[in-house]
Amino acid sequence: MSRATAVAVGGSLSAASWRRRELAVPVRCSLSAAGLEAIAPILRDLKMKCDTPLPVLRHVADSMSADMRAGLATNGGSDLKMILSYVDSLPTGNELGLFYALDLGGTNFRVLRVQLGGKEKRIIDTEFEQVSIPQELMYGTTEELFDFIVYGLARFVEKESTKFHLAEGTKREIGFTFSFPVKQTSIDSGILIKWTKGFAVSGTAGRDVVVCLNEALVRQGLDIRVSALVNDAVSTLAGAHYWDEDVKVAVILGTGTNACYVESVEAIPKLQGSVYGSGKTVCEADLLVFHDIINLEWGAFSTGLHLTEFDREMDSESINPGEQLFEKTISGMYLGEIVRRVLKKMVKASTLFGDSFPENLSVPFSLSTPHLCTMQQDGSGDLDKVGLILSDTLGVKNSSLGARKIVQDICDTIVKRGSRLAGAGIVGILQKVEQDSRGQIFQKRTVVAMDGGLYEHYPQYRHYLKEAVAELLGVEVSKNVFIEHTKDGSGIGAALLAAANSKYVA
Repeated sequence: MSRATAVAVGGSLSAASWRRRELAVPVRCSLSAAGLEAIAPILRDLKMKCDTPLPVLRHVADSMSADMRAGLATNGGSDLKMILSYVDSLPTGNELGLFYALDLGGTNFRVLRVQLGGKEKRIIDTEFEQVSIPQELMYGTTEELFDFIVYGLARFVEKESTKFHLAEGTKREIGFTFSFPVKQTSIDSGILIKWTKGFAVSGTAGRDVVVCLNEALVRQGLDIRVSALVNDAVSTLAGAHYWDEDVKVAVILGTGTNACYVESVEAIPKLQGSVYGSGKTVCEADLLVFHDIINLEWGAFSTGLHLTEFDREMDSESINPGEQLFEKTISGMYLGEIVRRVLKKMVKASTLFGDSFPENLSVPFSLSTPHLCTMQQDGSGDLDKVGLILSDTLGVKNSSLGARKIVQDICDTIVKRGSRLAGAGIVGILQKVEQDSRGQIFQKRTVVAMDGGLYEHYPQYRHYLKEAVAELLGVEVSKNVFIEHTKDGSGIGAALLAAANSKYVA
């Protein structure tokens, strides 16, 4: 997101503005009567299918809870994979020393170091760097990608200043945040299922990604131990829990989305009789002792979702048709694309933008979620920012005030649906844990840690999400549930999990 867009994203809307967006499109606009008549049924059908009243939200929340149980009962029991992270000990605040983090989740990777000072000093100092990954490496070999990453890590380690101190008799340890589908096998190992997010690196699928990293460390001559392998949701939960022990759930809402939560091992039937943690076999007597963070991979959830023709069209043309349907309705990568497809149909059916057809309106993903955010927050009388984005991004030569109001209304409709469905998903997680813990969630303070650019930078999205959670939980229960943004929780969390799983811990 550019600086200009980030500034635009930081605004807010008045209560009156929110109410105006609930009204039908004004008839006082320069669109012809015929144009309005052609657009009206498309807009009406879109609003009807995107509507998320309380019964719809409750069905989604209940379905999320049910699918969680099915996924915990057996592997493949539901769309939700319910993957064990093998994080059976969260940071306590007692952690001491210097620890590193490596965060790979997209076209950039980040390296970070943290000096921990125990209960009294907590986090003494941090430093980080972000490195762009050349596009050719996203289609290269495993060795090329990991060598590039470790080279960046090695340069970062070389610049370690005297502010940071490695304890005598220890070696550097690192937490590896790897936000791609992985079958976790222990706290420090996991098999890559498949690359996503535009990566197509050869020779990695089916391999332990920590082994791939360790081999690159050896090739580069860098002496550092990988103590923890986690995804971004798990590391966000760990980072937030370090400061607040009431954190029970973490959700990522950015380009993609995921969620995780703290689960009692007694509620994981598929785990009984298997080897867990340090090698102890889980049996009936152990069940109340252990906890694990469960990675839902909730982007794959699909039960109870009401999809529009635009959702189905986008899904059918995607690289993974029929998959990740929840992600495709709630996450930042897709919201702008849905709006683009709605506008494309309207323009073909009417003179929404005059007689010409904007060329870029046919280009997939030409309209992004930051564009939606800027347009939604345009409170000017002429909706100048809406007009500028339509012109600069889609090539719309002329847009009337009426057309701009319609565009703003479509943005609101798609974003409201996505954020309220995300809120219902959060409630589904909470109510599942509440039922199993016999009142240990809703009767006391419970925190949901949120991270990701969509949640952080889109005020309307946050507003609608929290609104949906409050509606579902009711006035009294919602007083105990806090949804809090955790800035950079993923990077800090990975370093903290490296510390919590350090081989040098007494």
